[in-house]
Amino acid sequence: MRRLQASAAVLTLTLATLTVAQPPTPAAVAGPADPEPASLVTLSVPDRAAMERLVASGADLTHRVRSQPDGSVQVDAVVTPGELDGLRALGATLAAEGPSARRGRPTPVPTAGRDQVVIERAVWFRSRDGYFLSVEASSSLAQAATLTVSWRGKQGSAGQAELVPYVDAGAYLGHQLSTPVPAAARPEWITVTSAAGGKADARVGEWPGGEAPDRRAKGYRTDFVTQYMPPDQLNERIKALHKEFPRLTELVTLPYPTNGYRRKAQALLGTPPGAAVVVTSAAYGSEGGNDLAVELTDPGAPGRALEVTVDGKIIRVALATDGSGALTSTAAQVVAAINATPGVPVRASLYRTDPGAGVLAPAPLTQLSDFLRAPAGVSRAPARVLALRIGAHRDGSRTGVLAYAQEHAREWVAPLVAIEAAERLLRNHDRDPATRRLLERTDVFIVPTVNPDGANYSFYDFNGQRKNLTNHCPDSQSDPALRNNWGVDVNRNYAVGSLSDGYFGASAGCTSGTYAGPAEHSEPESRNVMWLAERYSNIRFAMNIHSYGGYFMWPPGAYKLDGRVTLPRPSPREEAYFLESARTIERAIAAERGTVVWPQQTGPVTDVLYSAAGNSADELWYEHGIYGWDFEVGADLWNASTGAWEGVGFQPPFAEGHQEALEFAAGLIALIGVAADHRDRR
Repeated sequence: MRRLQASAAVLTLTLATLTVAQPPTPAAVAGPADPEPASLVTLSVPDRAAMERLVASGADLTHRVRSQPDGSVQVDAVVTPGELDGLRALGATLAAEGPSARRGRPTPVPTAGRDQVVIERAVWFRSRDGYFLSVEASSSLAQAATLTVSWRGKQGSAGQAELVPYVDAGAYLGHQLSTPVPAAARPEWITVTSAAGGKADARVGEWPGGEAPDRRAKGYRTDFVTQYMPPDQLNERIKALHKEFPRLTELVTLPYPTNGYRRKAQALLGTPPGAAVVVTSAAYGSEGGNDLAVELTDPGAPGRALEVTVDGKIIRVALATDGSGALTSTAAQVVAAINATPGVPVRASLYRTDPGAGVLAPAPLTQLSDFLRAPAGVSRAPARVLALRIGAHRDGSRTGVLAYAQEHAREWVAPLVAIEAAERLLRNHDRDPATRRLLERTDVFIVPTVNPDGANYSFYDFNGQRKNLTNHCPDSQSDPALRNNWGVDVNRNYAVGSLSDGYFGASAGCTSGTYAGPAEHSEPESRNVMWLAERYSNIRFAMNIHSYGGYFMWPPGAYKLDGRVTLPRPSPREEAYFLESARTIERAIAAERGTVVWPQQTGPVTDVLYSAAGNSADELWYEHGIYGWDFEVGADLWNASTGAWEGVGFQPPFAEGHQEALEFAAGLIALIGVAADHRDRR
């Protein structure tokens, strides 16, 4: 079977539980020193070309992308009111506002005869909500074709639905159902019909096919996660497991310390635009910056020069006056005076792109702040990322499996998948022969949180935080109101198929959701992941655990926009192994509570989602020969009352997040089973 190269037009991987689906109101707009509130909304764009414009703009788009029968595309996105205004200019509307900006269905190109229709894949699956059908097909008329699928099945059941064209980066990639459609009983045959006369029939197969083998012994234990866990709790959990199971585990401290949950302290003096100054401490807030304060004073006398003095932890700026006693110091002059004063513990800058020509007014004593709100018990120091190594023979002689989570900070379910899997492996070792076999034959490395700094920020400050906590922005983009936009997207900071190599799906803008960083591997988080691959050459499999959307993916994960040239595709044999393994793993996921990862969301990243320049799975595969997969936990839930699939978000209510952790932990253990049976196929 040939897999359609269906991509949901390059997006950014993204966010946490913001569940607001309405536009922010003017009353929610923050002051000049505060970030605008962000909301998770569903956007609609008229076509995939418009989607590419959203990606190029640096918009913070999620994985949940749904093509519509009218040719438009809906995508969940994390936006502020100001960002929403900018996206409207690119053709986006809120889906709730209706289809005013959408185009109609393309008109078929006139043809002297029938077009040729090919059915690429037709499968059914049964979830806890019943039977569903997924179909992919193509037409010789490309995107101009109007294709309809009809089906018949068991118990006289039948139905019909329209297929949606996929056009990504200007290339026609086929038609498919926007989402799997419900069927009253198991579908058996389909017919795809074109408005131009083409027609094709096919028998419907089963997805993922077969039952998940229940190899677990009686008394097999599961369900070890009871809440969302910030980084400190995740690390304490794996430390406790190591202490309890010293013969089966070891802790590996990764070599590159992170920036730490810390920032410089800041204050905004004056009123932007026109007359405002940003003051930033030389020390981190937790290391003395938060103790500083700045004051702008009127000397109350004529003919005074601008003067800056430092009195302990207080910086006083006496503004200049003219002969009549009127204040004359501009923002630019105050910035220059502060920065020229010896021993001053701060740096001053102008507000964004303002030239600083406005005259400043007096400002009362203003305390600097790093604006971090975690409890004092949360360390501000650089963090050391930990891996829990699990196996009966941890000497490099067994096939290694790497599972790593939370490259994106706001994805709170992903670490729970890793923890639940570790608990199952260790607590069932003595009671379950199948688990014992896994730990005899594999060497497992589990990293619950790759990005602890960003995760702390997501838990305590801004739950929509995607990136790490390192600010590479210049002064013009470093005022306090932009603090939720700083950081590097760790999963765009790797060195294969990267932005600097000309691949699409990452940004050079330091405030964008997919900022790739100033250079490949500029961030300790990405260097730590690659260190594991380099240090432990027995690692042959890896699972990068993300959320949300319900995907199961592998390389290639990036392409160059001009000509849509992907990284080299795996050989047919390797591709078959990726797919065969994926179906095994997806059967294990489905066995937990009936969640099925959709067939059109299983495959190479560039086929089923978008281009993600500089992602980790690509580097693991192309540089180290490691079979690199990506989970996107959190599959859509079927709402029988509305007859629609609904997204779960980055931080669903824990009852849902808990179930996602259990089912994808089963999938992760199934991957370890694949590794246990592995014989090198490259």
